[in-house]
Amino acid sequence: MSKRLLIYELKNMNGNFMVHFFGVIFPCFMSAVMTKAIGDSVPESMYGEVVTSIMLSMIMIIPMAICLIGYGCVYAGEVEKGIPLRMHLFGYDEKTLIGAKLIVHLLFMTAALIIYALFQMVFMDIQSPKPTALVCLLLFLYLIAACLLVLAHAIANLIRRFNIAYGILLGSYFFFMIISGMVGIQTSQLPKWLQVIAKALPMTYICNDYIDFWQGRSFPLMSFIQALIFFAALSGVLLIVSLYREKRVIK
Repeated sequence: MSKRLLIYELKNMNGNFMVHFFGVIFPCFMSAVMTKAIGDSVPESMYGEVVTSIMLSMIMIIPMAICLIGYGCVYAGEVEKGIPLRMHLFGYDEKTLIGAKLIVHLLFMTAALIIYALFQMVFMDIQSPKPTALVCLLLFLYLIAACLLVLAHAIANLIRRFNIAYGILLGSYFFFMIISGMVGIQTSQLPKWLQVIAKALPMTYICNDYIDFWQGRSFPLMSFIQALIFFAALSGVLLIVSLYREKRVIK
């Protein structure tokens, strides 16, 4: 992994307007809109908790926008044009390429999280977190982001067509938003079979239950870890399958 490769990936990512809009502007906009729509209808004693809960829900948009649809769409276009194959011919193996892409996107996500945090502190009346809850939240966000990037990479490699891959990634993005509780629909309001799927996603626990941990109450940590392991395993299996298929295509 070289400095030149990292700069190349950074330029690649910065050329994608979707990452900047959906990863930075959109979560700030959505948190403000949701706070106005929901926060004004709750008792004053619950206002701080509701606003903080909305902030925790909308923060999940950042890794999903940057590492799922943002990265996935750019990489799907590269796959369709045969760019990864050319990179392999120049001596860059798959592990190096994924590592460079992951580093660049996590760095950009860090900048997006800082902007989001500043926006919340200046314009939103959120509650102060317990230090442990804040540290764990950042750790969980980066782990989920890594899983999302691997998932997007695998889908792009398997589909190998930009239009189809873009549709699947965008559909997955909105599906995750809906069943995780990011658009105002509580997970408990969904049909039973959708609740089962939602509980298998780590994003659901951040959106629905993390407010308890934020305020120093109990959090279903074991259920969250199980969901995170399942999501990581699913992404990893799809990546292995996509790499095996790619080797067969090259042969």
